[in-house]
Amino acid sequence: MKILFIEWESFGKEDVKEALHAEGHEIVSFPISIEEDLDDAPALGDRLSLVLHHEVPDVVFSINYFPAISIVCNREYIRYISWIYDAPYARLYSQTVLNPCNKVYVFDKGTCMEFRNAGVDTVHYLPLAVNTDRTDALTVSVEASKLRYDVSFVGSFYVEKNDYFDRMMSGVSDFTKGYLDAVIAAQMKIQGYDLVEDVLGPIIDDLYKAFPLDPDPKGMESREYLYAQYVIDRRITTLDRIDLLNSIAKKHPVDIFTYVKDFSMPNVTNHGRVDYFHKMPLVFKQSRINLNISRRGIKSGIPLRAFDIMGCGGFLLSNFQADFLDDFVPGEDFVFYESKEDLLQKVDYYLDHEEERQAVAKNGHDKVAAGHTYRHRIREMLDI
Repeated sequence: MKILFIEWESFGKEDVKEALHAEGHEIVSFPISIEEDLDDAPALGDRLSLVLHHEVPDVVFSINYFPAISIVCNREYIRYISWIYDAPYARLYSQTVLNPCNKVYVFDKGTCMEFRNAGVDTVHYLPLAVNTDRTDALTVSVEASKLRYDVSFVGSFYVEKNDYFDRMMSGVSDFTKGYLDAVIAAQMKIQGYDLVEDVLGPIIDDLYKAFPLDPDPKGMESREYLYAQYVIDRRITTLDRIDLLNSIAKKHPVDIFTYVKDFSMPNVTNHGRVDYFHKMPLVFKQSRINLNISRRGIKSGIPLRAFDIMGCGGFLLSNFQADFLDDFVPGEDFVFYESKEDLLQKVDYYLDHEEERQAVAKNGHDKVAAGHTYRHRIREMLDI
């Protein structure tokens, strides 16, 4: 099959290309810039149409979904396949998602069911993946193997300046502040279910006056979706990650790998950003416990970070996400926590039970390698 591959600086780009080649497909790359090309959709569309007419591919494929690409594919009567790994992802709510040319795959079954229940049949559920051939080939040197991390976390804390939440809260009423405090406190006690979007109705107008966020005129997303996903859930994720890691660090050293190098917490070592392709797998291999603290707002899906950890042979300790239960066995392939207290107990337990920890890590790796690689996913997506 000849595939026009929409190429941008996404996670997993090289792994997807390698899987397409390995499955015998011909790839024609079509580079785009997220910052520039998508702001000038007509010019992008003209350029894409020319390439489609010249190359005559069987399908167009992209990591994440782009309305401008779908518009052209629908006009040219060519199948457009996309696979979304980001959450939140507002472009998914574009009315163009209804175009019959689309096959849009999302990693979150809860999000997929939201669209299916609304009668949208172009959105499908497909978990994420790992290139275990690549991660298995990355070995830890004898010298580096001495640098073991007891508990590590790779991810963002969303502590950049000019945060949307702080800007919004500076202009809301005292009632709204109290209401949001209660919502945040309740959400932080719940794993595996996001309630924020459903309860914003009584204060949505006040939020809008303080910090206007408008849905895309050609989109299907609500104001509640935008404030929940891009403002409030983001803040809850910050509070969640800081609280949990601070609690662990009171007893065990914690190593974090995050974008903001000057971010600090007691008994926590910040190593700064770690390269996704080459260095991050080594962190997972060298850590006794790898934490996944999912971004709030993901309904049920398994984040890419969790697949990365298991695919590298790392021990995964994650918050609960319902989609895990479709393919993995808790306590055998990975471990999940139900509360902060449960997390702390399981950190203590698995740091003291090395053989059991190693067995879980191996089971998780072997299950991912047997059924959750990029080659497995490519076969599913292109079986059309």
